[in-house]
Amino acid sequence: MYNERDSYRARQSVFSQFVNSCLGRIIIFVGILAILAIIAIITCPSEQKMQEEMTDNIRQCIEANDSIHTDWIDDAINNVGYIFTDADSTAIGDETMKVFFDHNQLMYSNHTLFSTMRLYNSFQVQGIRCGIGIFGLVIPTVNFNDFILRSGPLRREYNQPVIHNDLGDDTYMGENPDLGGAFHYEGE
Repeated sequence: MYNERDSYRARQSVFSQFVNSCLGRIIIFVGILAILAIIAIITCPSEQKMQEEMTDNIRQCIEANDSIHTDWIDDAINNVGYIFTDADSTAIGDETMKVFFDHNQLMYSNHTLFSTMRLYNSFQVQGIRCGIGIFGLVIPTVNFNDFILRSGPLRREYNQPVIHNDLGDDTYMGENPDLGGAFHYEGE
């Protein structure tokens, strides 16, 4: 007969043995992921919410463009701030947003766990992701340089100087260089 007084090992319950086993930890991890997936499916933003939030985020991006951006981190910090704030309705008029929607198009895509909004225009023909919706939040990834807010001809006629509307005058930038031959460095 086995004597339990001579055994110094503590008896573990079946549950604690299951939690401490490799298979038990994997099953618990998969269970937590399944619960998060169900929550993500339930709280995935609808097309209407994504459209409203992205319009607000784009409005804020156009408002914030008056400051100087030095690198990508400025856009990332602004985008995080756009999640928790709303655009000033008086700063950007409806005509600016009408011009935006004349030249740009937002398309909604619903994935199982999240949704995305893509921006299409003549520069972004294949589209660029400008927002991600997950867990009820719409996270913008907008950049002002992705928008088209005005359009016009770049040149008047073929091989004419470039029109620079932002300079206020048509300054001639010089002739196009001859690229037919090889370039040889001649020194200083």
